[in-house]
Amino acid sequence: MGEMVLAGYGMDKAVRSSVSFETPCGRLLRELEQIWTEIGEREEDKDRMFLELETECMRVYRRKVDSANAERSQLRQSLMAKEAELKVLVASIGEITPKFKVDEKQSLKEQLAKVTPLLEDLRSKKEERIKQFSLVQSQIEKIKAQISDHNNQHDNGPVNHSKDNHDLSTRRLSDLQAELRNLQKEKSDRLQKVFIYVDEVHCLCSVLGMDFAKTVKDVHPSLHGANSENSTNISDSTLEGLTETILKLKAEKRTRVSKLQEIVGKLLKLWNLMESTEQERRHFTRVAAVLGSTEEEITSSSVLSLETIQETEEEVERLTKQKASRMKELVLKKRLELEDICSNAHMEPDMSTAPEKITALIDSGLVDPCELLSSIETQIAKAREESLTRKDIMEKVDRWLSACDEETWLEEYNQDSSRYSAGRGAHINLKRAEKARILVQKIPSMIDNLIAKTFAWEDERSVPFLYDGARLVAILEEQKLRRVQKEEDKRRHRDQKKLQSLLLKEKELIFGSKPSPKKTSSFNRRTSSHHPNGNGAGFMTPAPRRVSAGSATPELLTPRSYSGRYNNYFKENRRLAAAPLNFSTVSKEDRKKKTRRGAY
Repeated sequence: MGEMVLAGYGMDKAVRSSVSFETPCGRLLRELEQIWTEIGEREEDKDRMFLELETECMRVYRRKVDSANAERSQLRQSLMAKEAELKVLVASIGEITPKFKVDEKQSLKEQLAKVTPLLEDLRSKKEERIKQFSLVQSQIEKIKAQISDHNNQHDNGPVNHSKDNHDLSTRRLSDLQAELRNLQKEKSDRLQKVFIYVDEVHCLCSVLGMDFAKTVKDVHPSLHGANSENSTNISDSTLEGLTETILKLKAEKRTRVSKLQEIVGKLLKLWNLMESTEQERRHFTRVAAVLGSTEEEITSSSVLSLETIQETEEEVERLTKQKASRMKELVLKKRLELEDICSNAHMEPDMSTAPEKITALIDSGLVDPCELLSSIETQIAKAREESLTRKDIMEKVDRWLSACDEETWLEEYNQDSSRYSAGRGAHINLKRAEKARILVQKIPSMIDNLIAKTFAWEDERSVPFLYDGARLVAILEEQKLRRVQKEEDKRRHRDQKKLQSLLLKEKELIFGSKPSPKKTSSFNRRTSSHHPNGNGAGFMTPAPRRVSAGSATPELLTPRSYSGRYNNYFKENRRLAAAPLNFSTVSKEDRKKKTRRGAY
């Protein structure tokens, strides 16, 4: 056919034959020409048929050329499209990839073979990146929906974010992930805040005795019985609702605390007034603790419930009804307590609240029993306080009175003529006598010390120290004076006895001695009469006896040495008693009783 083409362009037959017969196509033309010659075809027909063959070959070539040209164009377009897509993917993903350069020396298919793997790799990366974006953005939208309380619109799967596929860079993905982390932190903070609020609501409901489930469900149903964090609503409306609920509960708690504290205050007063037992108080122990507690410290369950408050009010009403019937008994009991305190401290109780006056005032209704009871309790408190201030002096007074008892016993013991006989208990009495002599020698210093202590006490408080209604300093001065007189009497008695002895000796020298009758000690007779089973040789130790300063009513004037010190509060009451006071004498009946106790 190549030869025909050449012939078709006007080449002569010699040249055509020389060229055509060198190729397989030319050999076929030669064979065809020989066949036509043998057949006897004319030259014109041969040329015509060769021209037809040439035309047909041209059409075949043209189709092949067009087909090849179309394929080349398609390859070029495909290559250009892939190059463009490659550039778009690189720009979209934002990753650094090996740049594709067109090499003119390479065929189109080689260039396509080179760009296709890069394109497929970028496509897979893009799909993976789209999935990452979709996951992050769906989580962002979901959290935003939870915060904005539109949760139902985003619960049916991932959201389509195809409109944002033009920017799939790692930078934008990092921004979205940072936004997601911020939202997750905000969600965590909101969850923590919701849990704190719910816990506070639970504590308040527990203290107030309210239904916790109903309270939080009124705010949002998801706040009670939620199985996971995702089911707990964290929207602004929920947080605001919890805040308002907490404020309301705190206000209610504050109101109930104030009310219950007022009721408990009345209850405690009634308990103290009625002297209720521990068993009666035990039921309200938890409620009573509210009185001295702040709002934050009150955390016991149902301690502020309406039922508890009502029950406490009913108890107060019950005790109030009982108070009227027992008030008189309580007032008299408190008065006896006051008298006991004053008696133990040798003080005089306030006569304005004497039992007979109390009974008359309560029966007449002129005085409120509560006020009267409060007045007596005040007197009791003052008496106890004064008793504490008198304690040191009263202990010294007790030691002084005990020493006086020992002095009395020693005088009686010294009058016993058989005190040195070897009888039962004689050695005990001897030891006691030695101790008593030492103690008696200390009595003057005891009195002086007591006077000094008493003056110091009176100077500090500007009131006289009274002992059973009499001023103690006056009693001590009187006793001190009596001791001086007693010592003077003893001295005169000894002098008189010595004088009698001298006179007796002179008579004996003049008239001669006479046998004197055996003297029997009256003291021995008294002792033997009280101890019929004794041998009369021993002197049984009587029990120590305290002589009350109030048993006699001495006429005690303020001593001259101290008269100038207490003229300010001893004006009209300078006389404290009418008869002299003797601490060393007791009634016969008292002496008999004490002697009998000492014998046993």
